Amino acid sequence: MNFTSGRHWSSYFAIFLLWLAIFVPGLFHPSLFDDADGAHAEAGREMLTLHDWVTLHENGIRYLEKAPIPYWAMAVSFSLFGVTEWTARLAQGLGVLALAFFLLKAGRRFLTPSAGFWSAVVLVTSFGPYLFTRILIPDLLVGLWIGLGLYFFFDGWQSGNPCVLSCWALAVTVALNVLTKGLIGIVFPAAIIFVFLLLVGDLRHLLKMRLISSTIVLLLVAAPWHILAAIKNPPAGQAKGFLWFYFVNEHFLRYIGKRYPVDYGTFPLLLFWGMILVWLMPWSSFLPQALRQVRLRLLRTANMRTSHEAALLLFFVWAIVILLFFSFSTRQEYYLAPALPGIALILGNWLARESESAYGSDIARSGRISSTVYLVVGILISIVTLTLAIISHAPDPNMELADLLNKNPDAYVLSLGHFLDLTGAAMSLFRWPLIGTAVAFFFGSGLNWLLRRRGSVTAANIVLALSMCLFIECAHVALGVFAPVLGSKPLAVAINRQLQPADEIISDGEFSNTSSIAFYTRRQLLIYNGRINGLWFGSLFPDSPPIFLDDADLAQRWPGPTRLYFVTGDDKKQSLLEHLGPTYELAHSGGKTVFTNRPVSPTTAQ
Repeated sequence: MNFTSGRHWSSYFAIFLLWLAIFVPGLFHPSLFDDADGAHAEAGREMLTLHDWVTLHENGIRYLEKAPIPYWAMAVSFSLFGVTEWTARLAQGLGVLALAFFLLKAGRRFLTPSAGFWSAVVLVTSFGPYLFTRILIPDLLVGLWIGLGLYFFFDGWQSGNPCVLSCWALAVTVALNVLTKGLIGIVFPAAIIFVFLLLVGDLRHLLKMRLISSTIVLLLVAAPWHILAAIKNPPAGQAKGFLWFYFVNEHFLRYIGKRYPVDYGTFPLLLFWGMILVWLMPWSSFLPQALRQVRLRLLRTANMRTSHEAALLLFFVWAIVILLFFSFSTRQEYYLAPALPGIALILGNWLARESESAYGSDIARSGRISSTVYLVVGILISIVTLTLAIISHAPDPNMELADLLNKNPDAYVLSLGHFLDLTGAAMSLFRWPLIGTAVAFFFGSGLNWLLRRRGSVTAANIVLALSMCLFIECAHVALGVFAPVLGSKPLAVAINRQLQPADEIISDGEFSNTSSIAFYTRRQLLIYNGRINGLWFGSLFPDSPPIFLDDADLAQRWPGPTRLYFVTGDDKKQSLLEHLGPTYELAHSGGKTVFTNRPVSPTTAQ
């Protein structure tokens, strides 16, 4: 099978198999995490159950800070296949496959068939795209809409006179991006196209892009939801309404770090850029020479528009605009995800050129140098992970992962902040993933080095891809071990065993602490001393349900006739509940406990 050239479908089939091996297991396991993961899944479920496709809701409260397409996709998936973990993740998983196929197509169209194939391989087998899709966030899908829009733009630019359909198709992709992530759906493609045309000295091309009719098309697609959301959520009571919260608070104030409430952190700038090497591992070892392909100034020749250099420049601008944009704002680790497809195309082109070059050429020599660097990195990773697996001692049988972790609550405002809790003692629970990681990096880097030394570049790249399949599977297993700490499904299962229609569930603190319990129990939670952050603004509307409890409310309810389930991660809360009335432990998992005010039957206790 010829994977990298020609008109065969074997390349698509190979990418599909890689996606199947890496991303499909993650649809089913591990369980949904708390915070954004469970909260966004719950918003999709409530969209379906409330039959409200305009105003998002979380826990019955208006949730006005996000664009609707990710939640529409989840709601459709739920309606077709039922409300489960894999249906919550299905649309996102298919989006990754669509993005990989797009890179294959775009690389073939604007570079070479081999470049398209390796670009898709880089995206599917890199660590970042896998990690960024473990939580229900749409940032990689933003990269898909940007890529599709740039495809239509570049196709029209190459012809010199873009047709109406290509301009309108670009406008549709921009509108879909706006409905996916907000105004960056306009900012990113507009900035990328402007900077590219500025660099190639062809700003006049903007006049050929039918800006007036394209703007009308964009508004026809994107405006209806925004208008309906504004009509259904006008200023009321203490709430300033959808338009202020969505556009002013969530876009402009968030960008400059003045958004209220402040429930997010800012990833350090140098680390934000440096982590590109991690997110694109192992292919980032070839990034320096891949970037050297890019020419910021193109020679104005007859074939400039159809040259590979022009395409590479566009892909470079795609990535750099996004990285620079977030360099001046608040940022999370995953904010660079929309830039990764552009970098993958640049890397894919370099890998294709290397595989077709002579053994003694400069490009082949630089590939061997990079393979040596990666060999050193791979051996170091193997030594560290294998050492951790060997020296870590099995914990006491009565201890779980949460008992072995540090607590760094200040870091939880970052999406990956919980991983800073890991300790040496906790590593004993990750022994097999650590061993698998050592094997993946030792043999992956070693065989890659050996094969490149022998001139078998394609075989070396295949080894790197397969070694990443093994490493990502190890990461997947490790996430399963971490799942009880990051999520609350075991607690929800325990509650469901005896949950009755009149029973009530109370979350200790803000909704994000136990959002997955709402999803798994299909119940609206009462919130104890947690009218902050995600649900704060929606709670200001006069029709907000009375779900927020203070100390007096809890003191009145706990000894009452209704069975209550109190979910907390604070050990001190048990004494508080015991002071209010009879208290029984129903379940404990991941450092969190469910207490109830009614006796627990032996068949449901954990």
